[in-house]
Order: sequence, then C-alpha cells, then structure tokens
Amino acid sequence: MTITDAVTTGLGDRWRESARPQTTDEWLGRAQEVADILAVDAVERDRANRTPHAEVQLLKDSGLVTLLGPRAHGGAGETWETAYRVIRTVARGDGSIGQVLGYHYLWAWAARLVGTEEQIAAVEELYTSNAFVFGGAVNPRDSDLLIREDGDDLVFSGRKSFSTGGQISDLTVLEGVLEGTDTHIFAIVPTAQDGIVFADDWDSLGQRLTESGSVQIRDVRVPWAEAAGFVDRQFRPLTYNTLNVPTIQLVFANFYLGIAQGALETASAYTRTRTRPWPYGGDDKQHATDEWYLLEGYGELASTLWADEALLDAVGGEISAVLHAPREELTARRRGEIAVRVAAGKLRVVDDGLTVATKVYELTGARASASSVGLDIFWRNLRTHSLHDPIAYKKREVGTFVLKNEVPEPTWYT
Repeated sequence: MTITDAVTTGLGDRWRESARPQTTDEWLGRAQEVADILAVDAVERDRANRTPHAEVQLLKDSGLVTLLGPRAHGGAGETWETAYRVIRTVARGDGSIGQVLGYHYLWAWAARLVGTEEQIAAVEELYTSNAFVFGGAVNPRDSDLLIREDGDDLVFSGRKSFSTGGQISDLTVLEGVLEGTDTHIFAIVPTAQDGIVFADDWDSLGQRLTESGSVQIRDVRVPWAEAAGFVDRQFRPLTYNTLNVPTIQLVFANFYLGIAQGALETASAYTRTRTRPWPYGGDDKQHATDEWYLLEGYGELASTLWADEALLDAVGGEISAVLHAPREELTARRRGEIAVRVAAGKLRVVDDGLTVATKVYELTGARASASSVGLDIFWRNLRTHSLHDPIAYKKREVGTFVLKNEVPEPTWYT
C-alpha cells in the first residue's frame, strides 16, 4: 500500500475505529505501521518531490503528531524518551518525514521551553485538540527577524532561508529581535495568513520532502500577551529555556540513525533475495548469504548501529528526565553535561551512518546501484542534513569536556 493509497482508502478511519495505543510499546508499534507504509514508495515520492500533504495527513491520522500532547486534550501524554524512538522508527521508512515529525515535536515543546504556564496550557490545548503540525522560521544563520512595537502588538518582518515544515504546517514558530534592543522574542502564529509567504524553493540533494525552503515574514502581528515567556513585557530567564538546542540536536541524531537503519534493512533484504554469490573466490558458495565477506560486512555494520542505538537511547533517557522535570530545577552544569552527551551521540551516528550508507553498495553488488533499487536515498538524506552544523565542533565539545571538564556555553548550536 502506497502513502496515497493509505490516505485515500481511509487508513486513518481504520485507526480511529481501532483501540487507541495506550502504552509506549503500542505507540512504537503505531510508528512502525507508519514507517512500513512510507517505505513502500519512499523512492518514488522522493523523486516526485511534491509537497507531502498526504504524508502529514498520515502522521495526523496515526495520532503521532500528538504523542507529547496532554491526555486531557486527546494526546498520548508520552515522554521525549518515546518521541525520540518514534522519530527514529518513522525515519527508517522515510527520512524526510522523520525529520518533519522531529521538528514538529521540538516546536510543539517551544511554549514549554520558554512560555508562561498560561501560554503552555493554551498552546498545548490548541495543537493537541486539533492535531496541528508545527513548522519553524528560526534559522539562526540568517539575520534575525525584526520586531517592532505597535501599541499592544508586536510586528514581525524579515526572511529566513530555511523553514522546515513550511507549507504543510498549521502553526509556525517565529523568532526575532525587538527593534532597538537585543531582546529575542518567540511567538507561535497560524501559518495560513497573508504575511507568511513560502518561496517553494527547497531543492536539495536529500531530505527533499521536508519543506525546508525559504519564507518571507511580512508584518505578521502578534499580541504582546502572546510573546512566549514575557510577563508585563519582561522575560524571566531560566537555564531550561536553553534546552531547545540539545533537544533538537538529539532529534537530528535519531532520524540520522533511522535513515542508517533503513539503509541496512533495505540492503540486507536485497542481498537475501537478489545478490548473486561471487564465483571466483576459490571457496564458492551457492547463495550470497553464505559468503564470508558478506556475513562479516553485515555483522560489522549491524553491531555498529546497535551500539549507536544504545548510546542514543541512554542519552534520550537523560534529556527526557530533565525535559519533564520542574523547569526551575535544571542547573547550567547539568544542561552542559547533557549537551556533551548529545554531541557524542550525534558525531558517532553521523560517521557511522555515512559509512553504512556507503558500504551497503559493497554488500549488495553492482546491480544494486541501479536507480530503480533506490539505495542512494539513504546516503543523500543523511549527507544533506548532517551538514546542518560542522561535526568537528561536536568533537571539540566532547574533547573539551574530557580534557578540561568544561561544558559548552549555550548557543544556537550547542
């Protein structure tokens, strides 16, 4: 069943009529169902490069978009520890949609990161009860959006060259600097409005269905009362506010791992059914699955990804505990220790994932390089997003911690 078939034949209706997942394992099972559907025509959809409306509807119908939402409003009430595993699972079927879901989870948590208690309650009820999907125009490498005051309103204007989620989002997170100050302000606004104009210019080597193109923000008005975390136009900072970066960096690491796992799963299925044994080795086998070098190769790649998975699961548990704890309890030191662990996980899976996405060609054979097989999608997806920020700096963060016992200062990338 393709993604289009799944949506048009009412797969969402089937889910609505079935028992809603109640446990973590059941939600992970739901994520696997979604991944299996996405995997069927992932290569064809990647090549078509169309806005993924059907894919996002699948995420909504499955209930995955409200995984972190409060149960009181119809959400699953699950933890970030589960969300990271869900992202990874979905990415095994389609790396682009795993990224879209991961970014959605981060921006759905934005109010909790910086908002007041009243703002948190309002945003979580809004997105959970409506199964809204978030996008974000918050690329720090661009100039900040400019915010000017107009009475009781803030008016956002500017351009961002990347805005993941783009045209398939219901809500957009904006971030800018108040004119004449160095005050940064976050706000959540409806995407469907005249002042948010997407250029539809995402044209990348991989992650093609993430809707990550540029966006113009043209005089988007936000009441001062909805400026996240501000009370009487004053912001009260907490260390917890800076968790957005390690949280999303671990989102990255998990969909990277999912992409690499998808490459290994696809390649091993090909080898079992289509790879021919090499007849000139002196110890000829009847089946490719008996070839010593193939057994060794798959064993090495699988054990590498299992080790990466164990590391990411451990780090996911650590940051999840902090994200769900009272915000006032987080110290700068603990935040930094977690950031270092996230950096270690990310640098490990980038190097290992790219190795897997390359080595699978050696284990499947020359015929597997055919475009119809589509093994290239995994390397393209992983290579594209792993350039988000230089991995060398992650290695330096870990090394500085090991040698000097220093944790990184919070920035837009640490």
